[in-house]
Amino acid sequence: MSPQNTTLCCMLSVLGLALCTTYSDEAKAQNTQTQATYAVVEPPECTNDKGENIRFIDSNKGRAGMATGMAIRDQNGKPVVIRSNYANTPPEFQSFIDRHECAHHQTGDVDRPHPPRNSSAHLMNESISDCVAILRIRDEEGYDRAGFLKVATALRNEMAKIGFPEISISSRISNIDNCYTEYGSPQDFIDGVLKQRGLI
Repeated sequence: MSPQNTTLCCMLSVLGLALCTTYSDEAKAQNTQTQATYAVVEPPECTNDKGENIRFIDSNKGRAGMATGMAIRDQNGKPVVIRSNYANTPPEFQSFIDRHECAHHQTGDVDRPHPPRNSSAHLMNESISDCVAILRIRDEEGYDRAGFLKVATALRNEMAKIGFPEISISSRISNIDNCYTEYGSPQDFIDGVLKQRGLI
């Protein structure tokens, strides 16, 4: 499949993510419950499209009980990934978040103009990073179908905790499943994105 078809396929499968931008009462109630804690995994290797090494920084900031990542350049212009509250989510999903955020560096997202949240361009970027993340986990961690299902289950639980509707959750998992099943190496996928964006 060509990079153009790849990104179109990804975009169509994640448009449902724009349907929910607020927290449900149920999700708020869940956030008040006692959270399980997990050991925090070691971050993966990560280099951006310019050849710079990415530094991962652990943080307890952000919404309590919610594990999140953020790919940015720090105040000194160095590329970093902020890992917030990772102990609140299973290790499979920690690894997925790390590689998803790394992908934003690998595909050049961090240094490109950031599109409006929930716009088609924003959802495309998120879909591409999801795809890179699951391909890396598949190839680097040797995740078989059972391993994939652990990631999908953790993703489902985290999205439900935030308050996303089922249509958005299912759409995102379907996209990740398609990437896991249909595409070759993560580097080939990344190179296709970079070529389409004129970055290589």
